[in-house]
Amino acid sequence: MKIAVAGTGYVGLSLATLLSQKNEVYAIDIIPEKVDMINKRVSPIRDEYIEKYFAEKELNLTATLDYKEAIKDAEYVVISTPTNYDTETNYFDTSSVEDIIKKVIEVNPNATMVVKSTIPVGFIKGVKEKYNIDNILFSPEFLREGKALYDNLYPSRIIVGEKSERATIFANLLKECALKEDIDVLFMNSTEAEAVKLFANTYLALRVAYFNELDTYAEINGLNTKDIIDGVCLDPRIGTHYNNPSFGYGGYCLPKDTKQLLANYNNVPQNLIRAIVRSNKTRKNHITEMIMRKNPDVVGIYRLTMKSESDNFRSSAIQGIIRRLKDEDVEVVIYEPTLKDDTFADCRVIKDFKEFSNESDVIIANRFESTLEPVKDKIYTRDIFFRD
Repeated sequence: MKIAVAGTGYVGLSLATLLSQKNEVYAIDIIPEKVDMINKRVSPIRDEYIEKYFAEKELNLTATLDYKEAIKDAEYVVISTPTNYDTETNYFDTSSVEDIIKKVIEVNPNATMVVKSTIPVGFIKGVKEKYNIDNILFSPEFLREGKALYDNLYPSRIIVGEKSERATIFANLLKECALKEDIDVLFMNSTEAEAVKLFANTYLALRVAYFNELDTYAEINGLNTKDIIDGVCLDPRIGTHYNNPSFGYGGYCLPKDTKQLLANYNNVPQNLIRAIVRSNKTRKNHITEMIMRKNPDVVGIYRLTMKSESDNFRSSAIQGIIRRLKDEDVEVVIYEPTLKDDTFADCRVIKDFKEFSNESDVIIANRFESTLEPVKDKIYTRDIFFRD
């Protein structure tokens, strides 16, 4: 089967890699360098399993700048382009998704479009009316940065936003290319599927916020955070997962998804959803205050990335800390090996770790790594369990 995938970020590239094991897949992007890398089987993003599959598997995968070549004769067009959150409109910017929809209508109006980008609740219903089409549905993804292909090979569940033959075929395409054998598959309307995505990510943000606020309480009162979390989480109803404190929830998904869900609650009674969004700002304010209590002249930022084994730092929580420290007139220097530039957010980027550590009075790290062991006396982190 010929399948086109629009967008080659974590979602698009992992899906293109997954599906190209057993299908003819065209990956569409607008950046020539990314297209060249994919065609040379060099992953433009850091993902262990994508890199492994590029090196070891025979993949029927072609990256292209030519959307017409990709979309023509494709039975499915998977849309996985970015939908950034617009703080002025309180709404996802879905222009890139709609651009692909218009291209499919132009080139191959019989193709089934499957939106994988995160979208507001009601988006699919709206575009069906706007463009007078019916060949589009939503299928949420539940992937981790740096582990996107692994999470497609071993999915927690597959959800397709339609109860139809074409929805079943698409679910089977994902199942056939996965390694996990017993996969829960749910079919529902696209509007409910859109809600699943936003509510799932908002619950994860809630969990991050909860353990961060637990840690804030322990830190201010001189208590042992680890002991409290261990005691709380051994209750099987709570569980020992997703409980490691941090500088706040961040990354590409959780901040924008929580804000979009809150916007969807317009005229709907709620307290909790707004509190989740606000808690992240409160946590960053607290972290900044604890750093300022150390009276540093120079604060070193160890890595901008959200997680270990990731090269992505879009909307990472540490960037909120940087802005707050600069507002306090503290000099901030950054150690981030993946950056090519000499500055980031008007801060110096130091490429040599020894120079970086010597210049920094305090080094803050969202996640502790062995590299920091020699300078641990300078480290401020809330990484209690030394894992993501």
